[in-house]
Amino acid sequence: MALFFAVTGGHGAVSQDYATDVMSGYALGGRDPVAYFVAKKPREGLPRHELRWAGTIWVFVNEGNRAAFEADPEVYAPHLAGCDPVALADGFVTAGNPMVFALYEGGLLLFHSEINRFLFLADPKSKLAAAEKNATRLGCGG
Repeated sequence: MALFFAVTGGHGAVSQDYATDVMSGYALGGRDPVAYFVAKKPREGLPRHELRWAGTIWVFVNEGNRAAFEADPEVYAPHLAGCDPVALADGFVTAGNPMVFALYEGGLLLFHSEINRFLFLADPKSKLAAAEKNATRLGCGG
């Protein structure tokens, strides 16, 4: 998985852009964000069902998923802009891997590794609270 980082504003913050693949330009490395919720797994989107949102291109498996995302993208886009919440909780930015995910409290979270997903699920409330506290400062939404 390609990491997509950009240094911002001279504050040393790092920005993450929804696990966008630098080769294809697709968010989530080309996976359909709605499929995580519907199919409960990542599914490859198709270029014929693409949509630009939040400065990147999203692809979907079908027109229905595209329409659902277009109607309410914040519901389906990865929380914390695709940054790993365990890393954020510890005060640094690591890109989430679109293949390593969890659905927690109605949101999609991406993790750098299976270990980080395990650590998160062992104590999700405190990890997410710490991650959200650091997210804006580190360029991962908020």
